[in-house]
Amino acid sequence: MNSNSPLPPSADPLQAPQPRREFLRALALGAALSPWAPSALTAAPASTFSPAPRDYRGPNVILIRFGGGVRRLESIDPQHTYAPCFCHDLIRRGALFPQMAIDSFSQIETSHGQGTLYLLTGRYDKYKDIGGKFLGQRFEPKVPTLFEYLRKSYNIPSHQALLINGEDRKDEEFYNFSNHTLYGVDFRSATLSLHRFKAYLLRRQLSEGGLRDKEVAEKQKELLKLESLDYRTQGKDRQSPEIERFWERWRGHYGEAGLVNPRGDRLLTDLALRALQQLKPRLMMVNYNDPDYVHWGIASHYTRGITVIDEGIKQIVSAVEADPAYRDNTVFAIVPDCGRDTNPFAPVPFQHHFNSKSAREVFALFFGPGIAKGVVVDRHVEHISVASTIGHLMGFKAEHAEGRVLEEAIA
Repeated sequence: MNSNSPLPPSADPLQAPQPRREFLRALALGAALSPWAPSALTAAPASTFSPAPRDYRGPNVILIRFGGGVRRLESIDPQHTYAPCFCHDLIRRGALFPQMAIDSFSQIETSHGQGTLYLLTGRYDKYKDIGGKFLGQRFEPKVPTLFEYLRKSYNIPSHQALLINGEDRKDEEFYNFSNHTLYGVDFRSATLSLHRFKAYLLRRQLSEGGLRDKEVAEKQKELLKLESLDYRTQGKDRQSPEIERFWERWRGHYGEAGLVNPRGDRLLTDLALRALQQLKPRLMMVNYNDPDYVHWGIASHYTRGITVIDEGIKQIVSAVEADPAYRDNTVFAIVPDCGRDTNPFAPVPFQHHFNSKSAREVFALFFGPGIAKGVVVDRHVEHISVASTIGHLMGFKAEHAEGRVLEEAIA
């Protein structure tokens, strides 16, 4: 017998007592019944091994980062607030957690990038910049973000899971996916930002032609620089046709120079309003950040930034209430990325990098269908609970998140 035969000697058809035809028939029957047989694998439905995403029928969720770090005093204190709509109107509509805090027991950073990832992943992790830049915050989350959980669970295209980001924090462009082996880039959200518009515009200008050789070379170099900002996408970081059409309308309205469109957090509000109208996102995160301009040392930059965010939130809420696709089916979650320092003797006021108690003190407000109204949960809760709560509201389990679901917010 051939020593390479997979059959033991007793099973060799030439030596077996039964006729060859009966042996082959038995062999074929056994192979057909085997769960690992090629025919069984071919016949099995794909859902047996990789369940197809379901259609999403839950509420829309708009997560607003009341960002740039804000203190409770200037935001939710009725006597001192610079956010009148948020403090006097919206809080009454939902469940407020005025004693939310960023982990009080470990030495983690209280800053914008880290705080954003605490919200998106539901975990406190220590992050290190992988880009090698001074003050860089190019972080890679180790566990999935809300966008990845949602898109892996449901049949939702990337342009309906949106991260809207500011022009001054380009590292946060890429917080929409993790390096987790079971999730990652294929389940990322789309990002709307001036950086993305510039990349779109350069591609379009190069494809339209009419440029001199020197201009072509300059634009190709600039485009390559923009496209190489995130090596993790391995060439996949291309904007979908829906996002391309979004930017085409933006270009038609504001032109190419960047001198007409809004800037700062007003830009984010405009992007969010246009996204609601044109892209119909099911999950959208708006990364406001203007209060952080206080690092220049002028206190009014901080307080004015809070007012700009408040005005933006009011516009977004009004747009939702006026749109039948969102009215009565949209939950808002509004929470800072971090707090700020209360040290009155600091040379530059309102810092957040010194790991002080007030820099860890934040808050959260949930309101919308299915959320308790007029509730104030006046006890300690954790910042990372926001991710678990959003997962619960949208019908997926954020399995790697460590925060609990804030059941007090659920009606």
